[in-house]
Amino acid sequence: MLNDPRESTSAPLFEVVGICKTFTSGGMFAAPQRVVAADDVTFSIDRGQAVALVGESGSGKSTVARIVMRLEKPDRGEIRLDGENVLSSEPRRASLRYRGRVQMIFQDPFGSLNPVHDVAHHLIRPLLRHSLADVSSARARVMELLRTVGLEPAVDFINVHPYELSGGQRQRVAIARALAVEPELLVADEPTSMLDVSIRMGILNLLAGLKRDRKLAILLITHDLASARYLADRILVLFKGRVVENGESGALVERPMHPYTRALLASIADIGEVGETEVTVEAQRQEGEAVRGCPFAPRCPEVLEMCRSSDPAPRPVDGRLVRCHRYTLHEPKQEH
Repeated sequence: MLNDPRESTSAPLFEVVGICKTFTSGGMFAAPQRVVAADDVTFSIDRGQAVALVGESGSGKSTVARIVMRLEKPDRGEIRLDGENVLSSEPRRASLRYRGRVQMIFQDPFGSLNPVHDVAHHLIRPLLRHSLADVSSARARVMELLRTVGLEPAVDFINVHPYELSGGQRQRVAIARALAVEPELLVADEPTSMLDVSIRMGILNLLAGLKRDRKLAILLITHDLASARYLADRILVLFKGRVVENGESGALVERPMHPYTRALLASIADIGEVGETEVTVEAQRQEGEAVRGCPFAPRCPEVLEMCRSSDPAPRPVDGRLVRCHRYTLHEPKQEH
């Protein structure tokens, strides 16, 4: 199943359809340059499903996350929640209702919590803001949230300040804060990249449990394919703002089709271990070249002549979408 919302007959919980975003860079003495952060990005997420956006730094995955959270406005495209285009119904800013249904876990557990306030303050505030508890019942709800994220006994954590906690404990508090408003979609932006290796698996297991037990939808932003395979049902590989491969996570990792996906996998010493190895791809020195055809052509070890002049369109191949001319040349056999 390709899971392309433009071909779906029933509306998933959340859809991003044809999102595009371009930034202009350049200072007073430099010519402005256009940077494409998202180019026709399309995906959908159902309840109880996790989708991972994977790519190296600068691939556009964090920009897509910010667009999903309504922190950036796309140049064009749609964001649909239960089939409703929220960019049309809420054109200026996200409503309180949207923010209650879509929550984010930030990358930095040290910067996402205010050191001045204790844990109780961080968790009570969203409860009161979204009218999910009153002052008299909020503390009991906070205790329940702390137990949900594995901070037990909860009484030992409710009155402490973030600077008194470890990095893993702070991230669990941040997850509890996101869960406080009972969201349907959780956007996890590199949720383990700033944590010690020994505690990363605990956070991933917590997210996997929430997905399974609460039918929570998760959008995982990561540069680590091992973490993506562990948590996500599907993986979208991004390069220069475009999805170059989109498929079921196990199949994509075991049999990558796009040369860029293969390069990402080759950069990880052991895909069987969940780590946070920053991906690097050879031949990045040609990154600044102007490319008329496929943007990956200057770095591709399997480049064809047509790749330098013609930009490939996404193509369905064996249950996934691949953006590569090699699969245009070799048409799949039709069954009779």
